[in-house]
Amino acid sequence: MAEAQQSGAAPEDAAAILKDSKKSIFRSKKNGKSPVRDCENAPLLQDCGRRDVDAHDSQDSEDGSPSLHHRVVRFLQQSVVWTLENLVIVVLALIHHNDRPVIQGPTPVCTTAGCVLAASELLHNISPDFSNLDPCDDFRTYVCEGWDMRHDLRNDQSDVFTGTIMDEDSQILLRHVLESPFSKAMAHTADASAVDQENFEKIQDAYDACMAESSIKKRASSPLLQILYKLEEIFPVNRPHQGQHNFPKMEVQHQKGLLYTGETALSNAISYLMGIGVDAMLSLGVDADDKDPDSTIVMVMAPWRPGLPSKEYYRDDKVIRMYKSTIGQVLEGLLQEASPNTTILESWRSQGGAGTGLLIKSEMLVDSLVDFEKQLVEASPDPEDAQDVTKYYNPLTLEAARALLPQVSIPYLILSRTSGFSPGKIIVGSPSYLKAVSAILSRTNKQTIQAYLVWKTVQVYGVHIESDAIKPLQRFNNELGGKDPEVKEERWRTCVKHVDRGLGWILSKFYIEKAFSKEAKDFGDLIVSDIKDQFIKKLGAAEWMSPEVRQLGINKVHNIVQKIGYPTVSPDIRDPKMLQDYYETVNINETAFFENTVSIAMASVEREWAKAGKPTNRDEWGMTASTVNAYYNPAGNEIVFPAGIMQSPVFYDPKIPQYLSYGAFGSVSGHELSHAFDSSGRHYDQRGNFTGWWDNSTIQAFKDKAECFVDQYHNYTIPGPDGQPLHVNGRLTLGENIADAGGVTAAFQAWREREAASPSEILPGLQNFSKEQLFFISYGNWWCGKTRKEQAINRVYTDPHSPNFARILGTMANSREFKESFQCKEKEPVCELW
Repeated sequence: MAEAQQSGAAPEDAAAILKDSKKSIFRSKKNGKSPVRDCENAPLLQDCGRRDVDAHDSQDSEDGSPSLHHRVVRFLQQSVVWTLENLVIVVLALIHHNDRPVIQGPTPVCTTAGCVLAASELLHNISPDFSNLDPCDDFRTYVCEGWDMRHDLRNDQSDVFTGTIMDEDSQILLRHVLESPFSKAMAHTADASAVDQENFEKIQDAYDACMAESSIKKRASSPLLQILYKLEEIFPVNRPHQGQHNFPKMEVQHQKGLLYTGETALSNAISYLMGIGVDAMLSLGVDADDKDPDSTIVMVMAPWRPGLPSKEYYRDDKVIRMYKSTIGQVLEGLLQEASPNTTILESWRSQGGAGTGLLIKSEMLVDSLVDFEKQLVEASPDPEDAQDVTKYYNPLTLEAARALLPQVSIPYLILSRTSGFSPGKIIVGSPSYLKAVSAILSRTNKQTIQAYLVWKTVQVYGVHIESDAIKPLQRFNNELGGKDPEVKEERWRTCVKHVDRGLGWILSKFYIEKAFSKEAKDFGDLIVSDIKDQFIKKLGAAEWMSPEVRQLGINKVHNIVQKIGYPTVSPDIRDPKMLQDYYETVNINETAFFENTVSIAMASVEREWAKAGKPTNRDEWGMTASTVNAYYNPAGNEIVFPAGIMQSPVFYDPKIPQYLSYGAFGSVSGHELSHAFDSSGRHYDQRGNFTGWWDNSTIQAFKDKAECFVDQYHNYTIPGPDGQPLHVNGRLTLGENIADAGGVTAAFQAWREREAASPSEILPGLQNFSKEQLFFISYGNWWCGKTRKEQAINRVYTDPHSPNFARILGTMANSREFKESFQCKEKEPVCELW
């Protein structure tokens, strides 16, 4: 999945699975004792408060038997719970007694509290008028109309879906962790307790620094300006090339070490920004080599988002006018707060003093900046090409890469970070992009380039300061997402996300102790293993594949590594000392939020470049434990499911009827496994090597079948920026759409085998649905959501996932099992691969 989910179409639909943080009234001193009991080794979503209430006043008699008072209290508690549960069941049944009947027979009804809650969730989500709707025509309305009635977007949200709500539940738990005192009960030994406390204080200091809004406001733009002053020293406008001369091309200049004469300033500037996590013109990093996945390789790519979200925005005159106005206001505001001695954007300052507004030359500088940025964007690959290994895997030597872009020393950018390691080859995602950048630089003056570098820095770090100068940028970003221009999310949400991004593995340790159990991990492993078994069967029956390719595919499934819950090796988040070492270079000060942010970014960059020249670490994870998401890594041939996604209403205790967990979490699992054979994953063998292991007949058969998905999803539309229908990009979303279809069918077959061996009960109030139908209702509920029009447009342009409404409608249209379960007239799938 690895997905920021999205939306579109008539029923507003969407989501973004992102990690989002006033002090809690429960907060006390760090070294004080917590008034709340810690929940270690808790079952999934255990209610800590309930345990404390049950433990209260439980004094037994001297012989160890319960006291009379205790027994009476227990009897009354159990009676009340029993009465309420049965009352809910009766009410739910009465509400739906006229629902569309599907005779279930004498199947017993589950009456546990967990089943009652699960049934209530489903009944609240489906349409109140579902008995008059045909699920075969519009399953999205059928399963989500009730959800729509119960959920609205907050002013600070561009979109929301079931996963967003799960993510916010995790955020609340993390907030409670960060706003509570450390408890020695969190550690298992005295030594671990001391280190655990140091780690805990580190994440708490980071959170406190972020929450100190008054201090952040007093500093205004000062910490950001310090970075811009440094950038000015590295890349001055009037030295060494005076005036408006274009940036020179260096093809015939003498070499001085890694840098040619004249290219030092720009290379140093890009390198400096790289070191603090800012991509300017280029994006460099280290990852597994697609053709040798046990080794790492340096990759040089175009930035994923050089300014505006996508190319389409640069072709929208209204957006460009707003963008230029925003840049002008922000840079003018920063200049007014800057030291009068700085020469950064000197040509701008020379036009007038503070408060004079944008003058002609200043407007020209903004125009040239945006034009420069637009040229870079137009030269960059389209999203579908940037993700296509057959197009981005271009191995070159350092000198060959340098020749494509002589104004910037790519060898210097790399070798200055690899501690003496000199790679024999690197991967250049788009050689044509590097050549285009060279041509663009050759006709661009230094004032424009400096303004561009300044703006990239402001876009990354402006969100971490509180200053009037930055407010136009905040308004602009809000408007792009369809939100009120002045809205800001609650500070605690911002700060929880800040800690999770920067010190996420420490925070993950405390998360899993509160919210994840061994039983949950074991059940997740079981579901994923069942999905793998089903895929092996599907591969064996795939007649469009040659026998040789089928067998290789089966071997690949056997070799898929499944990672469930949290990392136990790199790092082992259960080991406090390992976590301390992992974040050793991250400097945290409880009064210096901005500097903390820079330190986190620098440590992350250093950690990545430390991998260069070393074997690939296959034990690493790409998501923290509390993340509500999952992913397949083709070079590692691994599927990864963080603990965050393993919670209701996607993942339930195994005692709850399993058609719910298989319908939602099982389909997510199948989705990720399907990626191993989608339009991208099919290029990787069982060890994660990018190689041609499919023969020509199998490739052609796949392309023929895949084209059906491209056409099908292209027919889904949302309202576009001009009011006209905007079509989903069926080619950009191809891999995800194939994975959705394959995931559901594999999960359904896996559940049906479990059901045959051990029949499950029916949920109360849902007796008129078959178990098969409840499987698909559980799947559909996962994708219920809403989105603002502007955000939906953004996602269609940039996101490899289809809008959420299409992930329901398209996937059900491609599911034979769904059509049979709901007795649809047409049983054949629209598109089918597995």
